[in-house]
Amino acid sequence: MKSYKPEKIFVERAVQDLPITRNVLERLPEVPTEYIDSRESLLQESQRWNPTLARTKKSLILAQYKGCFFKPCPGSRAREGLKNVCCNYFVINYASNCHMECSYCYLQSHLNFPYMTVYANCEDLLSELQVVFSESPHRSFRIGTGELADSLALDLLTSYSVPLVEFFAGQKNAVLEFKTKSNCVENLLDLEHGGRTVVSWSMNPRFIQEREEHKTATISERLEAAERCVEVGYPVAFHLDPLIYYESWEVDYKDLIAEIFDRIPASSVSWISMGSLRMTGPLKEMMRKRFPSSFLPLGELVPSEDGKMRYFKPIRVGMYRQVLGWIKDQNPTLPVYACMESPEVWRKVFQSTPSEEELGREILHSLV
Repeated sequence: MKSYKPEKIFVERAVQDLPITRNVLERLPEVPTEYIDSRESLLQESQRWNPTLARTKKSLILAQYKGCFFKPCPGSRAREGLKNVCCNYFVINYASNCHMECSYCYLQSHLNFPYMTVYANCEDLLSELQVVFSESPHRSFRIGTGELADSLALDLLTSYSVPLVEFFAGQKNAVLEFKTKSNCVENLLDLEHGGRTVVSWSMNPRFIQEREEHKTATISERLEAAERCVEVGYPVAFHLDPLIYYESWEVDYKDLIAEIFDRIPASSVSWISMGSLRMTGPLKEMMRKRFPSSFLPLGELVPSEDGKMRYFKPIRVGMYRQVLGWIKDQNPTLPVYACMESPEVWRKVFQSTPSEEELGREILHSLV
């Protein structure tokens, strides 16, 4: 996988002396750097000349995050009143945007600030988490960093993983998840992680990765990175999301699952999630514009209760049942869950509809 190298770096003065900022600038001394008071000035400028998303991704912003880092997963917030099955997941947004180019990525129609951004005030993030964990010592937390950015794609520049892993190693009631399509795990290998960090990979068959997941690590590279993490004791996980329906999907996904378990010991896999292809209307139009050769917007998708378009319910249920069966053939006791699906779909696939707390406990059972 080719590393990200911006054409220009913008640094908010509020973070110019912080460790994350120093890491980036020391590793990219040849890249022009400009110091600014606020990233908002860049947003105003971009609105005037309307650059393409591919263009804005060539600039890296090192900024101060002024809000709350720690939040419930947007899946649970989006489903309030819809009573969909959620997994008691939380997120911390350490960065925003991704230099990789997956055709189906929701970020391309979701973010109102199109530049690559890393929030360098990591100490504020850790202080906030310490308060949360201390105030709820009897509650278990599963927290991910992969909502608005890939968890590790920029890590060779930022080393953001280092303070996060070291912090979570000392927490008794919390587990950190890095979710990635990269193979950037070098910084993780020598850390004392205490089994409190799970490294996970989003996976699709090679047919999809080569056509729809541009600038990402290959499937072989992802599995090699997973092997390296397992060798030093990290629990790992996999996300079969989005599941994509096409002519040879059954053969390809079955082979992918077999390959995962051929290379990764079942005892090292903490969970696997599934989720079907889904998109909003604006995302579908964005995909057609940015990825005209993609076949994904041409699929037969219908509106769901949450406003997203998905495959017809019988297709989704059939895919989930098949994939679940192949996973359980490899590891009958492994926690497997469906992401952003309704109780009706859950009943048809899993014969149950757990509460958010019950599902969260099941997923974390082996770690907390």
